[in-house]
Amino acid sequence: MDDRTQLLTLAARCEASSKPDRELDADIYEALGFVVRRKPTRLVNRRTPAGGIYQHGSFWKTLGAVSADIEIAVSLLRQKAPGWSWSLQCLAHEDLAFQALVADCSGQGVMGSLALCAAMLRALARREPAASSDSGLTET
Repeated sequence: MDDRTQLLTLAARCEASSKPDRELDADIYEALGFVVRRKPTRLVNRRTPAGGIYQHGSFWKTLGAVSADIEIAVSLLRQKAPGWSWSLQCLAHEDLAFQALVADCSGQGVMGSLALCAAMLRALARREPAASSDSGLTET
């Protein structure tokens, strides 16, 4: 699966999700280029370290609940696409209660954070081919 397809698949998962999901959080961070350490599934107890993301050399930061917290979703969007415009609105009497728009790409979700993630992932997927085609290499 290429990067564009992976981003679009994650956007669809965000829209289909009925609640926040830590596995979805980890997948989103990985798709955005972070090195993710997942919480072990075997021999888990209260002292088992939570999952995290690798930043700044050897520093591990707790994996943010991007699918649950709108502030984390916004900060991730600002980090990965500074200067992009975005909006989020609440729709009354709809199954998918929130609709987000990021760089002219839309996303919907039962929570604002899920809708924003879906729109952000679609916008990044749309940007990916242009970024790879402008690699600076020309054929002569």
